Amino acid sequence: MARVQAFWEGLKRRQATIPFWDDVHLSALAGLADKVTMLEASDPPVRFRFALRLTGKDVKREYGGVLDTKFLDEMKPQHPLEFLLSQCTATIESGAPTYYRHVGAAVRGQRSPQNYSRLVLPLWGEGHIGMLLAAFVFE
Repeated sequence: MARVQAFWEGLKRRQATIPFWDDVHLSALAGLADKVTMLEASDPPVRFRFALRLTGKDVKREYGGVLDTKFLDEMKPQHPLEFLLSQCTATIESGAPTYYRHVGAAVRGQRSPQNYSRLVLPLWGEGHIGMLLAAFVFE
């Protein structure tokens, strides 16, 4: 998470508090690209959609399905997307990074609890926060 946040901080131009989304090149996150995703944020009313071909394979595998171009509000909020809609909304409203940690409860007859952390970072463009960079750490 610290590496992704440092990457985000390093993208800021001059006095800007939020980097521009067109400066983001996920290839610069060598070794982490499989654990990140980009989400598009529409104009109000805000909706969030997974950007085409910008979701890492670890995120897709953990979710267990296709994410590209899907809207968050049309998806079942299952692992590892629990509370992601709320977190994205909070990131837009605050204009600042947000952090979420999920501690899964053990369920009899299922595999071990699925713990993970998620960092969502705002990105500026076209006069508003229009993209979000989300990074996941699966434990």
